[in-house]
Amino acid sequence: QVQLVESGGGLVQAGGSLRLSCAASARTFGTYVMGWFRQAPGREREFVAAISWSGGTTSHADSVKGRFTIRRERFKDTVYLQMNSLKPEDTAVYYCAARPGRYGLNRNAAMYDYWGQGTQVTVSS
Repeated sequence: QVQLVESGGGLVQAGGSLRLSCAASARTFGTYVMGWFRQAPGREREFVAAISWSGGTTSHADSVKGRFTIRRERFKDTVYLQMNSLKPEDTAVYYCAARPGRYGLNRNAAMYDYWGQGTQVTVSS
């Protein structure tokens, strides 16, 4: 069982930055693929970024590529999402998620087994 807790959300002006954190409880955190997803009101949950169990492979959605960066610190059992050059359309609840590492990265939310409670990010224009 993996418990995930996100933090770092808030209100920021367009062009600003935020860093989201996701702390995991599992002792086997290092074996999980981690992902970030987001969901805006009235919209489906969408993929943002994912990182392999080793941290050596990452994937970012085209809409955030060059602005957002996912990374993990295995010794801290934490995954981060650094968000720069934020836009109003980035406003959403952001969730971190985990899936067993042997299955590889995936952009489909249904392929992730564990989810955090979400953290709100609001970008004002």
